[in-house]
Amino acid sequence: MISVIIPTYNESEHIASTIRAIYQKGTRQAITEVIVVDGGSTDDTVQQARAVGARVIVSTHKGRAVQLNQAAQVAIGNVLYFLHADTTPPIGFTTDIMEAVKSGYHSGCFLLSFDFSHWFLKANCWFTRFNPIFFRFGDQSLFVTKEKFTQIGGYDEAHTVLEDQEIIKRLRKNNKFIILKKPVLTSARKYLTNGIYKTQGIFFLIYAMYFLGFSQHQLVSTYRKLIPGNKI
Repeated sequence: MISVIIPTYNESEHIASTIRAIYQKGTRQAITEVIVVDGGSTDDTVQQARAVGARVIVSTHKGRAVQLNQAAQVAIGNVLYFLHADTTPPIGFTTDIMEAVKSGYHSGCFLLSFDFSHWFLKANCWFTRFNPIFFRFGDQSLFVTKEKFTQIGGYDEAHTVLEDQEIIKRLRKNNKFIILKKPVLTSARKYLTNGIYKTQGIFFLIYAMYFLGFSQHQLVSTYRKLIPGNKI
């Protein structure tokens, strides 16, 4: 059984449609629950999530790593599926995940696609089929057995940004990780708001700083300076 976990902060624009899509595109018998773990939204994200059947948890702190760990602790499914609020999974995703787990994969992700057609975004998505860690994006979603998630200690709560890549590095070490060959569909809103090339350049800069050993404080400060109005 799969527990779908969605971290939120002021996601009223997307949360209801995302939850509906989860039930439409997955097998209801396989989805034991949809958990929305909220970081203190000031809009009606929580109310909307409850209205469409999600189990809502209010996190003690804002931050995806903290929120996801708190939801994972109370999840009742034996497989955890972490999904962004503005991302919808592919049709049949529950079957794909369960078959991967039965085949011995403890964790994995899907390919990426955007809801806006642009050659550069399509090129980004094409590269998500390859294994190197720098082609892994949090928007691709992540499934992991609860047993394995517990064994590795969950998300690193010291990470405010790139927490997805950090946990995938640990999951891939001495474990079987699979890239499922179907794409999730994610919003291109950040690219459209800030400029496609500019946004990608900022993401590259943040990743380069991370690779070079800059602190999370420096990464967050740079991110907030270059992308105003962000939610981290």
